[in-house]
Amino acid sequence: LAQHEVLLDLHSFHTPGEPFVMLGPEDNSGSLEPFARATEERTLARHLGIHRFVDGWLDTYARGVARRQASDPGGDPCYGVGTTEYMRSVGGYGVTIECGQHDDPQAVAVARTCILNTLAFLGLTDDPPPTPVHKPEHLRIREVIDRHHANDCFMRDWDSFDTVRAGETIGIRADGSAVSAPHDSFILFPNPDAVAGREWFYLAERVPAAA
Repeated sequence: LAQHEVLLDLHSFHTPGEPFVMLGPEDNSGSLEPFARATEERTLARHLGIHRFVDGWLDTYARGVARRQASDPGGDPCYGVGTTEYMRSVGGYGVTIECGQHDDPQAVAVARTCILNTLAFLGLTDDPPPTPVHKPEHLRIREVIDRHHANDCFMRDWDSFDTVRAGETIGIRADGSAVSAPHDSFILFPNPDAVAGREWFYLAERVPAAA
């Protein structure tokens, strides 16, 4: 990876939901994920043919690790560093495509389209450059909620990008307490099979469109 410049990272997820592009941070000189190629990364993302973008992964993950460290001193924010985060750390850029649910045949078609569009956009094939997506929906991950006990359960079967209203009950803890949305949000990566002490679901908010 360190010998290359651009990464297209293909993934799928547990529960039904629409494909989306996972972006890195905006340009910054912070200690967690410094980056200086956000414009190039976002330009690539707009040419993949997917209309939903999500960012905020690593800093949200790191906050979750910090919260867990009281009971798990060995927790490490670097565990959340995947291939795209590594690519940025060595001077490149990359996007993760969450192509759909693991067993959805359409996810394969999404992956293929993204591969072909990336190659055309970068001038690596003779195909014409793909048309950029106009005004994609942009969400930012704000919180990660852990499963505390194997008997913690969701109120219903949630899909990624289901909306929840402030105060709406998302799940019930083993002790009977409710897990409620602190504000209007979108659910991401709900995992009914999460191990106790690990991520149960994420909450994201819409990023206002640029003027």
